[in-house]
Amino acid sequence: MSTIIENAYIVTMDAGRRELRGGSVVIVGNTVSAVVDGAVDDELRDAGEVIDGTGCILTPGLINTHHHLYQWITRGLAADHTLFEWLTTLYPVWAGIDEEAVNVAATGALGWLALSGCTTSTDHHYVFPREGGDLLGAEILAAQAVGLRFHPTRGSMDLSEKDGGLPPDSVVETIDQIMTASAGAISRWHDPSPDAMVKIALAPCSPFSVTADLLRASAELAREHNVRLHTHLAETIDESEYTAEHFGCTPLEYMETVGWVGPDVWFAHGVHFDDTSIATLAATRSGVAHCPTSNARLGAGIARTRDLLAAGVPVGLGVDGSASNESCRMLEEAHQAVMMARATGGPTAMTTRTALELATRGGARLLGHDNLGSIEPGKLADLVLWRLDGLGHSGIADPVAALILGDVPPIERSWVNGEVVVSKGELTRVDADEVAASVASAHRALIAKAG
Repeated sequence: MSTIIENAYIVTMDAGRRELRGGSVVIVGNTVSAVVDGAVDDELRDAGEVIDGTGCILTPGLINTHHHLYQWITRGLAADHTLFEWLTTLYPVWAGIDEEAVNVAATGALGWLALSGCTTSTDHHYVFPREGGDLLGAEILAAQAVGLRFHPTRGSMDLSEKDGGLPPDSVVETIDQIMTASAGAISRWHDPSPDAMVKIALAPCSPFSVTADLLRASAELAREHNVRLHTHLAETIDESEYTAEHFGCTPLEYMETVGWVGPDVWFAHGVHFDDTSIATLAATRSGVAHCPTSNARLGAGIARTRDLLAAGVPVGLGVDGSASNESCRMLEEAHQAVMMARATGGPTAMTTRTALELATRGGARLLGHDNLGSIEPGKLADLVLWRLDGLGHSGIADPVAALILGDVPPIERSWVNGEVVVSKGELTRVDADEVAASVASAHRALIAKAG
C-alpha cells in the first residue's frame, strides 16, 4: 500500500530547493515515488492511505551528525564547568556504564531525538569499561527499537591520565584491542547497501585522549573497509593549546600528519579553525558537525559556520552528548545555528533555509548517504510532517521561518524507511513513560556506583 501526504507545504531540499504549497508526496515501500505540485490522481489516491497535511510543513527527516547517547543518564552534572573540567568530573561516572545502562540511555536519547524531527542519528561511543559488555550492540538494539536509521561509530581511547591524556586507565584500551573490536564492529553491523538502517564508522575520541599510532591505524582500517572516520577537533582553546604544546601545530595540521583529512572524514565542533584550516578543510572536502548548543553550554565558543560554508566545507548539525546539551532537540540545533551565526556575523550571516539545509542535506553529505536529505522520487522515505497551525506557529507568514525560528512544533507524523515512528506527537514503537522511568532508575544506579 502507498501513503499519500497531501495539502502540505513541502520543502523538498532537492537540487532546485523547490518548495510546494499544497503539494503531495507519495511513499511506496521505503522510498518516495512521487512529488507533485498539487493533488495526485484519484486512482492513486484511492489505492493508498491518505494523510491530510493541511496546516503542516513536510520536510526531509533531520540528520544528527554528532552525539554521545550514553550520556542521557548523566545529564545535569558538572553544569558550570569548562570542557576539560567537565570531562575529568564525568569520566569516573562514565567508567561505571554497562550494556544495560547504555541500552536504556540510548533508547531515551533516540526517542527524544525522534520527537524533535530526527530520523537518522550517528553516535560517537568511545567509553568502553573493561566489564561493560557489548555497548555498541546495546545502542544499535535501542535504535532498532525506536525505529531510527543509525550510523554509530566505534570510538576509542588509548591515552590515559598516566600517559598524559585525560581519561582514567579503566576506560582506555590498547591499540590491538581497539583494532580487533573495530574490525569486529564493521563485520558484524556495517551494511553498505543504499537503504542501510545501520552503518559503522571509526572514531578515536580526540587529540588529547588518543595516540598518533591509533589515529593512523584507525584511518588505515576504515579505508580498507570503506567506512568513514570521525573525531572531535578544534572544540576549545584548551585543545588548540594542547596540540601546540605537544605537536607544535594546530589541531587540523596534526590530523593531516596522521592521514585524517578527506571526504570520508568529519570532525565534531570545529569552533577554533583558523583561515588556513578552513582552506584545508575545503580543499580536502573534510566535513564539520556544527554543535551550537553544546558549544554554548560548555562556553567553547561559536563556530565560523558562515566562513566554513563560504569556503565550500561540508557542514551538518549535531546535538552533541546529552551531558553537554540536556535539551538534545534536533530542530533546536537549526534554530541555534541561525542565532549563533547572526550573533557574530550580522543578520544575513545565515538564512533559515540554510539552517534547514544543514540539518538535512548537510547531514546526509557528512554521513555519505546520497539517498537521504531531500524529498525526491527514488530517495528514501525519511520524512517529517510538522503541525504549524497551533497557537505557537499560526500567523507566521513563512512556514520555514515558523519551523526554524519558532518553538519546536508538534510532529503530526514522521517516517523512517517508510515506517511510522512518530504519530500525533507520540512515539509509535516504544512507550515513552516506561523509557523515562528506566532512564531515571539507570541514572540513580550509575551515580550510586560512582560513589
